[in-house]
Amino acid sequence: MAATGSGAATEPPGLETQRREIEALLREEELRVGESWYLVGRRWFDLWDEYVKTGDQNSPSFPGWIDNTELFENLESYRLKERLVENEDFVLFPAEAWHKLLSWYGMVDEHPALERKVIDLPSTLKVEIYPVEIFLCLHSNMDDIVTEQFSRTDTILAIQKVMQKRFEVAEDAEPRLWMKSSDTSCERLRNIHITVLDACLSSGMTVIMELRNSDGTWPSSRPQIMRNSVDEQDTYRGQPGVCGLTNLGNTCFMNSALQCLSNTPPLTEYFLRNSYLDELNFNNPLGMKGEIAEAYADVIKQMWSGRHYSVVPRVFKTKVGHFASQFLGYQQHDSQELLSFLLDGLHEDLNRVKNKEYIELRDADGRPDQEVAEEAWRNHRRRNDSVIVDTFHGLFKSTLVCPECHKVSVTFDPFCYLSVPLPVSKERVMEVFFVSLDPLSKPVQHRVVVPKAGKVIDLCMALSQTTGIPANQMVVADVFNHRFYKIYHVNESLSCILDRDDIFVYELSSTCAGEDEEEVLLAVYMRERSHYRDYGSGGSNYSTTLFGHPLLMALPQAQCTRDALYQVFLQRLARYVRQPDPAEEVEEEEEEDENDGEENDEEEELYKNQANGVTGDEGEEDSEKPGPSTREEESQESAQNDRHNKNNVHSEASPRSEGEERAEEEEDEEEESNSEPDRGSSTEEGQSACGSTDTNSQDAADGEQGAAEASGKEDEDDEEDEEDAEPIAQVNKRAIARRCCAEKKRKPLFTIQAVNSNGTTDQGMVDGGSTFSSCSPLYVAIDWDPDMKKKYYNENEAEKYVKDQSMDVPQQQTTVQLQECIELFTTVETLEEENPWYCPTCKKHQLATKKLDLWSLPEVLIIHLKRFSYTKYSREKLDTIVDFPLRHLDFSGCLLKKAGTDCEPPSRYDLIAVSNHYGGLRDGHYTSYARNKDNGQWYYFDDSKVTCAKEEQIVTNAAYLLFYQRQDKIRQPTLPPPDNHITSTNHDGVGGAMEID
Repeated sequence: MAATGSGAATEPPGLETQRREIEALLREEELRVGESWYLVGRRWFDLWDEYVKTGDQNSPSFPGWIDNTELFENLESYRLKERLVENEDFVLFPAEAWHKLLSWYGMVDEHPALERKVIDLPSTLKVEIYPVEIFLCLHSNMDDIVTEQFSRTDTILAIQKVMQKRFEVAEDAEPRLWMKSSDTSCERLRNIHITVLDACLSSGMTVIMELRNSDGTWPSSRPQIMRNSVDEQDTYRGQPGVCGLTNLGNTCFMNSALQCLSNTPPLTEYFLRNSYLDELNFNNPLGMKGEIAEAYADVIKQMWSGRHYSVVPRVFKTKVGHFASQFLGYQQHDSQELLSFLLDGLHEDLNRVKNKEYIELRDADGRPDQEVAEEAWRNHRRRNDSVIVDTFHGLFKSTLVCPECHKVSVTFDPFCYLSVPLPVSKERVMEVFFVSLDPLSKPVQHRVVVPKAGKVIDLCMALSQTTGIPANQMVVADVFNHRFYKIYHVNESLSCILDRDDIFVYELSSTCAGEDEEEVLLAVYMRERSHYRDYGSGGSNYSTTLFGHPLLMALPQAQCTRDALYQVFLQRLARYVRQPDPAEEVEEEEEEDENDGEENDEEEELYKNQANGVTGDEGEEDSEKPGPSTREEESQESAQNDRHNKNNVHSEASPRSEGEERAEEEEDEEEESNSEPDRGSSTEEGQSACGSTDTNSQDAADGEQGAAEASGKEDEDDEEDEEDAEPIAQVNKRAIARRCCAEKKRKPLFTIQAVNSNGTTDQGMVDGGSTFSSCSPLYVAIDWDPDMKKKYYNENEAEKYVKDQSMDVPQQQTTVQLQECIELFTTVETLEEENPWYCPTCKKHQLATKKLDLWSLPEVLIIHLKRFSYTKYSREKLDTIVDFPLRHLDFSGCLLKKAGTDCEPPSRYDLIAVSNHYGGLRDGHYTSYARNKDNGQWYYFDDSKVTCAKEEQIVTNAAYLLFYQRQDKIRQPTLPPPDNHITSTNHDGVGGAMEID
């Protein structure tokens, strides 16, 4: 098209001058908030740059009029294209440079100047390329919508003026604006002096203007689209205030605090009367620009409209997170912390003091308490004057005494709630599992009482009194996910152990105490191998999975070999590991005998190196197998002798109890029988019995040498038997000969591997792979083939445990009176080292004594029960029942400012709300009880679910925040009690009828 231009009013200077002036402005100009910059198309700028560099006025590269056609989607709306990139699609010019270019070259007719403002975004200044595009309409005609663009630095007042002009609204009319987002939720734009950015207006949102009627009323208290709750029937009419709050995701702490405040009559009536509108403080630097007060008012009005089963406090949650980052997201928080923030935020948003003056505080200096207290309260009200101060603030008397010069400092400080301590017991109840040395004994669960500030040795001593096992023969460990999370030293603090931890206490041997041989603490894990090797990790080992309960035992270093440990583990696991029956072994031997004839030498050698391989020919012994009764008779006498001999052979680091001896008797009966290979010892002499899956040929040679030594010991044992049992000596000799042969062919139940503390990585061995290292604790894993585990490992039996009689004794719930907690609050204490007091007389910081007293109390008293205890020794939640009165809580005995005839308010209070916390330190659930101000009925609020409550249900060990109202301010109910049925909501917020007992 043939473009026409306008705007060139002056003769341009020389080309070199143009270039020099423009480049200087581009180089030196800095971004400043509110200043204007202009967009120029990159194509035109490149032509101009080439033109001025030629120095020829008649150059064919003359750019002509400033043309930004390439930046527009179309030439009707002149809307910028999306995703334009600076220095690729356009160049930014400061205002001075733009006006120079415009005066020299002019601009294509009807093209708008692309002026953009510099805005202040968090931590950066930026030219706003794309302004906010907002839809505008009147509440009376929401179908007539116009579109306008506004800078994020424009105020809401600027939008209001544009709307008044576009919709021909009189300037003296009284409008109010609403902001509607795409999800149909609306919010009132009360402060018209804030910017578009601060109002959270974004492109695509709608601003609705509502005009006051001639009779002074508004067409609607809120536009119908502003319902900020779940879909509900328009016909629903319920009791105002009996309304649930939807859980947005771990927001029960917020819902509980909101329900308590909602049922605080003076505060709720203040918002329902719209008294807050005249007191919103948008300019308080300590406040939230009125947004917290507005969001809270919105929730309260919905809850008390009587038209909602449940309200979704999403806007309120967003505002809280915006001004208090600790509440961002959907993590669980403390309802008291939320309440503290909310009361402070409401106070600052509604503070009637617009400009706070500096007031220098004075010490009492011997003046009467009445005078000092009145001065302190007067000074407090000069800077803090709001409905929160009127309702919730009282006055402390704080007395500090210097321990050196005995200087007494008296001050009076305001408070918003009382955080009272609970009497803390110096003892703690712990539940642990005791694992005995007796392999046939199940773990026993005990409940013991230990000092809270005690050490692990105290736990062992307490358990010793119950079990009779000396404390020095115990080791304490935290078991998690089938491994030892931590093995505790006896001098570690018990505060490291949480109530939810699975604590196991293992009995160790005492017989090694007098020996010179080094003792090793052995940590044993159970692992199951997969059927296939894992070649993907660069090796050829089997992948493993932990299972079952780990074990701890003490052994001498000399016994830390695979062969010795295999025998020890067989005995220790006797309760839930079944040893093979003779018939099963022979069946395996026959099967292997058939396979041997089909395999070549290389396959046989490879099979020998497998830990689960079976070698040799065992079928020949099958014909000599006697019946079960014959085997038992022949083995009884020899078993008695072997029991004595084996007890002498084993190291005292792993003593056997009677249960282990019984297991050995059964094992030795099989060993001495001439009917079949040894049942108890399935050691494979052709290789290391407990070797890893990659055992080499050297391990096999070592295993053969160990087998010869083992055979020698067994021959000696049998010679001793011959002296006592000559008639069966020949039978035993034949059994020994056959056992030596069979042991070379037997398949072990499991293998043993040194591992790291997590049981995930195999560790190296010493002495050619047959001996474990001497580190303590030494971590080893018992590796099970899946088929062997399924056949011989009894998982149900392994998980069994028994309860000690101490577990049957119910724990007595401690109960204290609320008055005791208040008395603790007012007792004398010494300041901690982290918080010393500067003595003006000594001119240094001192650990002074401090005493708090109650001087005056507010209309509504909030008492915070400090259930969460954090000390240098422990962290815990106190489940003590605090017996608090529902009526007539009397403070006359602890108030310094006595109520008398001079119109002082009384000091008796009645309960109006309770915030409850169920659970422990890191998790839990919040609910609340509250008394409705209109009908006097108590209700239980559990997020969106609301039910009637009885007074006897209110006092529990979950009570966390108590709300009391002074009796002289309590208004009598104006409505009768509710019927037996109320309407509540399901957990998902969908309305439904619910019967209340």
